[in-house]
Amino acid sequence: MPSTLHAPAPAVPARPAGSDFAPLARRVRGSGLLDRRRGYYVRAVALNLAATAALWCAVAWAGDGWWTVLLGVPLAVVAARTAFLGHDAGHRQIARTARGNRVLGLVLGNLLLGMGHGWWSDKHNRHHANPNHVGKDPDVGEGVLAWTAEQADRQRGVLRWVARHQALLFFPLLTLEGVNLKVGSVLFLRGRPRRVQLVEGGLLLVHAVGYAALAFALLPAAQAIALMAVQHAVFGVHLGAVFAPNHKGMAMPGPGERWDHLRRQVLTSRNVRGGPLTDWFMGGLNYQIEHHLFPGVPRCNLRRLRPLVREHCAAVGVPYAETGLVASYREALRHMREVGEPLR
Repeated sequence: MPSTLHAPAPAVPARPAGSDFAPLARRVRGSGLLDRRRGYYVRAVALNLAATAALWCAVAWAGDGWWTVLLGVPLAVVAARTAFLGHDAGHRQIARTARGNRVLGLVLGNLLLGMGHGWWSDKHNRHHANPNHVGKDPDVGEGVLAWTAEQADRQRGVLRWVARHQALLFFPLLTLEGVNLKVGSVLFLRGRPRRVQLVEGGLLLVHAVGYAALAFALLPAAQAIALMAVQHAVFGVHLGAVFAPNHKGMAMPGPGERWDHLRRQVLTSRNVRGGPLTDWFMGGLNYQIEHHLFPGVPRCNLRRLRPLVREHCAAVGVPYAETGLVASYREALRHMREVGEPLR
């Protein structure tokens, strides 16, 4: 086995860089799908805030029994909707100006979620620029999990054991992702300009104090801690279940390989088929190919964009990967199992 395991890149005809994307881009611009959907986002933000407030009212109404802790589950689901809206603001899908989207991102991310908008934007933009490219995409960088056999071979101690069994441990580990996102947001502020630290750090602090104060004001200490633990665990699993199918197990450019924009985004991404329920559960990110090609397209327009992209990929001979939700998890976990196989 080679020292670095890459998902095999589909065989596609070589084309001059940039020659295949431009016609699709012109067609999409002419379709109006890039236009802002202000009404959609006003409704989405308003409903999300109302649902969040209603759930905390339910916590107050339910009282201090241990059954109240189960409300951490819907709180996590609503928090994931907040994260999806923050994601859209980060891609400037909502407001007309960069400043307006940044303000929305700070409110939705830092203030309401305790997840840094600046940290997420920096990490996510690097991912979009070079998806699934080791050394460039932070989502396949070295960490607790290994995405290539080379990374797995470098793991030591407990991390080596994790890499060996990572396919089985993936979803259990996601229960820690909610906390990890908050820790990463705070660590990102080190060395940042003073103004960024004050604004983003201040909002993160307001969130932490307000969140803890609300939980402990409504519930005894033990139940409050349990409620927060359940919410963070389910939130992490929910986000991980949304992001895992998007790229894991898809093609990974090898060292020195350079693909044009169309192939760099399409060959590394996987769509998940489904109807309105899948769209809701995955926040529209089940249309990952379309989102990567046109990150500024409002989420609610991605379903309408899909036929244009499929047709264009077929015309230029670029494979378009799409599968069901369960099959997408199977493919992602298969890749993780193959990466850890040499360690067993």
